[in-house]
Amino acid sequence: MSTELTGTPKYSRVLLKLGGEALSGENGFGIDPQRVVELAKKIKAIKQHDIEVAVVIGAGNLWRGRIGLEAGMDRATADYMGMIATVMNALAMQDALERQGIVTRVQTAIEMRTVAEPYIRLRAIRHLEKGRVVIMAAGTGNPFFTTDSAAALRANEINAEVMIKATKVDGVYDSDPKTDSSATRYEHMTFMEALNMRVGVLDSTALTLCMDNSMPIIVMNLWEDGALQKAILGQSVGTMIS
Repeated sequence: MSTELTGTPKYSRVLLKLGGEALSGENGFGIDPQRVVELAKKIKAIKQHDIEVAVVIGAGNLWRGRIGLEAGMDRATADYMGMIATVMNALAMQDALERQGIVTRVQTAIEMRTVAEPYIRLRAIRHLEKGRVVIMAAGTGNPFFTTDSAAALRANEINAEVMIKATKVDGVYDSDPKTDSSATRYEHMTFMEALNMRVGVLDSTALTLCMDNSMPIIVMNLWEDGALQKAILGQSVGTMIS
């Protein structure tokens, strides 16, 4: 049961970046319908603060391009497969949100009109203004770009006030907390510090795009009770990169 927090939100429009693994079960693969419902409830909880929410989802639960590359697959083909996999995740997320009473639209960078709208920036903004959650799928529509980069691009395109990278770790550490018990979590770091550290939680293209456009990033643990609400209320949670 998630905690309901009260207060005035710090942000009015956010871009939530989720890894595909957030939709998977314990084995980290596939789509677990119950897990997707849990995720939908977390998004519903922040929507109740009357903010505008856009979502970008990865595809690591269905396909990882490096597996194809290791088998000799063409990089562009492997990336396009990943983009299509994000659409499957987006549709599952849309279904769960709609069943929670949240009106949701899926827009895709690769056109597939039978199942989703094509991504059009002004239409996405209009959906957000009408209170709908917009899930932006299929990455940037181009190979060689990660869904982190797609999230950074979309966050800037829709004039979001913050990009929230929701993962299974509670921020950025000076060393791997899994192997180093003395690892210290950063509450705040600059973009340049994150780039110089080669922070593994975000790729350098996404970081650079956000740095060049002054788009703050919050790295936080999606599954920590109430953490997502704390982030949009401006409370200290995870690591702020700005």
